[in-house]
Amino acid sequence: MDIFLMNFPIKASCQCGQVSYLLKAKPKKVMACHCTECQKLATAPYSVTAAVLAEDIDFSGEMNEWRRSSDSGNVNAAKFCPQCGNRIYHYNPAEPTLLKLKLKPIDADVMALFEPTAHIWIKEKQSWFEVPEGVTAFDTMPT
Repeated sequence: MDIFLMNFPIKASCQCGQVSYLLKAKPKKVMACHCTECQKLATAPYSVTAAVLAEDIDFSGEMNEWRRSSDSGNVNAAKFCPQCGNRIYHYNPAEPTLLKLKLKPIDADVMALFEPTAHIWIKEKQSWFEVPEGVTAFDTMPT
């Protein structure tokens, strides 16, 4: 399905279904992050993050929050389901209008919307992973 013809809103939920969301517009960008923190988060070689405007998404359900400082000195706050533990999104409290959506729908027609257009923090990537040819890559976080 062409992502420009996709019907919104798109629905998704955490593993147990207690938290859900309606995404009302296409993400601003989608990145695969290879930093060691994202590798821990994803229990995989990288984590896929979709940057969405807070006004473009509606959440329902109870979420807990965890925070840490990032290398830049910003706060990285994470919202997650208190029952199944799925990460829902991250955000910087200093910029609450931009959310870094972690939870994606599993519908194959919708997943194309979440294909990374850039790979970041590749200086920390696993040596056996190859960034796809033609995809933009950055050693750290682009400015």
